[in-house]
Amino acid sequence: MASLQDQFLKAGLVSQKKVKQANQEKSKQKKDERRSGTQTVDEVRLAALETQRKNAERARELNAQRDAAARQKAIVAQIAQMVQQSRQSKGGGDIAYNFTHDNKIKRLFVSAAVQADLIAGRLVIVCQGESIELVPRVIADKIAERDASLVVRANKTSTEADADDPYADYKIPDDLMW
Repeated sequence: MASLQDQFLKAGLVSQKKVKQANQEKSKQKKDERRSGTQTVDEVRLAALETQRKNAERARELNAQRDAAARQKAIVAQIAQMVQQSRQSKGGGDIAYNFTHDNKIKRLFVSAAVQADLIAGRLVIVCQGESIELVPRVIADKIAERDASLVVRANKTSTEADADDPYADYKIPDDLMW
């Protein structure tokens, strides 16, 4: 491939005299550098390197943002798939199960068996957008790993009381309706 000087000569942008003069100045500058032992700083080259570095940094940042958005989208899709595959029937019962979501008390009508599973902690309430679904505890734990804000109500399965609980002697009945 021809050099840039040859291309400029061929295009008629520079004359042979100017090319010769530029080559003489360049060789004179190199000779001076060898004699003095110092190198001259090429500002144009440094500016080009700095611009190239900034562009590469900006490209890395954009790639990181794009990757983060893709990861978030994949997490949302995984959660939706887990809820869709493992949602449980609400039982269509006449027992109102109350829970809080977004500082509001909401009511879900369930059967007695589903209510018992909710109280025992075997089923967990998950809200995705406006839909309220019941999923098993194992699936809810996996959802909470990805996005804890979707798990609305998860009763604890352990019945052990804390040693320093002042109300340990006062047990709350399981069938208490509020």
